[in-house]
Amino acid sequence: MRKKLFLSFIVILLTGIIAGCSGGNEAGGNEKQTVLERVEKSKVLKVGFEGTYPPFNFVDDKQNYIGFDVDISNELAKRLGVETEFIATKWDSLLGGLKSDKFDIIIGQMTVTEERKKSVDFTDPYVVTGSVLVTREDTNDITKLEDIKGKNVGVGGGTTFEEVANSVDGANVKLYKAVSDYVQDLQNKRLDVIINDQLLMGYNIKENNLPLKITSEILNKDEIGMAINKGNEDFVDKINEAIAAMKEDGTYDEIYKKWFGESKL
Repeated sequence: MRKKLFLSFIVILLTGIIAGCSGGNEAGGNEKQTVLERVEKSKVLKVGFEGTYPPFNFVDDKQNYIGFDVDISNELAKRLGVETEFIATKWDSLLGGLKSDKFDIIIGQMTVTEERKKSVDFTDPYVVTGSVLVTREDTNDITKLEDIKGKNVGVGGGTTFEEVANSVDGANVKLYKAVSDYVQDLQNKRLDVIINDQLLMGYNIKENNLPLKITSEILNKDEIGMAINKGNEDFVDKINEAIAAMKEDGTYDEIYKKWFGESKL
């Protein structure tokens, strides 16, 4: 009798545990929040970028983040009804940070490529630009991409600029983690030429009075998008709607002219 009672007790106990587990699943306790749900609940849009890429994202004298990407991010957050939180991350760790939910979105001049689209989704482009050759002021023999053959070329590792440089056989391509490092090496004659974005280099040469010059036409067109983890189509749509509205009402144009001195949608 005692044995039967004991067995009955075990059956009831196990049944309760199973029912409890099932109830948790039905309530969504084990379901992961989407990015949009997380942003709407926390009222914070976490933005990942390098934070060392003027005029797009960098710090001012008061250690506040400023730049084109910062203004765009703040405007997007405003339209979503949330605040922004900026998380500076090294370039080669940005996609990993996004994957681990360190931030909700990358707004940091990331070119849309087929390879990157395999792991993340992109919004509509919010910048269209391109790469150019940059040399010292006294250099006059590097004006076309094929001219970098046999030259020491500085580019950011893991960027589309690296791909452009490696397309020329015989170019001695050196990879860097920070733009400031290879700009410095160019000035110090450890490099012959660097490849980077036309908007970034034009701004920095003028703003910092660098003894450098842009020597080529645009080498390739780069469409810059905001990266979001796959499976968040609703969030991508929400951001695209906000970008389109910013362009429609003139806000995007105002921000663009603030940083680049011209209108370009």
